[in-house]
Amino acid sequence: MQVDPASGLLDAARQCPSPNCDERPAGCTVDLVVIHGISLPPGEFGGPHIDALFTNRLDPEAHPYFAGIAGMKVSSHLLIRRDGEVVQYVPFHRRAWHAGESRFGGRTACNDFSIGIELEGTDETPYAEAQYACLPRVLAALMRAYPAVTPERVVGHCDIAPGRKTDPGPAFDWARLRAGLHLALHGPGHPPG
Repeated sequence: MQVDPASGLLDAARQCPSPNCDERPAGCTVDLVVIHGISLPPGEFGGPHIDALFTNRLDPEAHPYFAGIAGMKVSSHLLIRRDGEVVQYVPFHRRAWHAGESRFGGRTACNDFSIGIELEGTDETPYAEAQYACLPRVLAALMRAYPAVTPERVVGHCDIAPGRKTDPGPAFDWARLRAGLHLALHGPGHPPG
């Protein structure tokens, strides 16, 4: 799994381009990854609705919840579905609209310098084995392409928008992610630390 620096695309991802993106500020270094959780409709998995939301094709009549979000212009760089499929909506060198009002390390507007990764899930539902297998490999590929991104700079949406956002929620196992990422970066036989 690797990122092509010229195109900003992940070779293992299905491409589903979103119009909801723009250029990052000049001279801005990508140095943060934000993990999100999403399910559409809430609590339901599978189906075309996340792709539709991020490409402005969500039918407001398809579910009562959709009427309130169908007009939103949002996106993420990646989605990792529960079966481990990776979908890319925005090239990494462009700014996806995933973080909203946010702050990290004294800086605001995290969309400017971050990559957003959505995990198909909810705050309370355990994430899937395939997602825990895939996410560390994706993060390792991003860290090779963007060296300013380190394991310490992988955070939840809840960390950059506290009080406003709770995802990926208490069901997300950060210790498991950290162990998987260490293995993806260093291989077996290298103890953490």
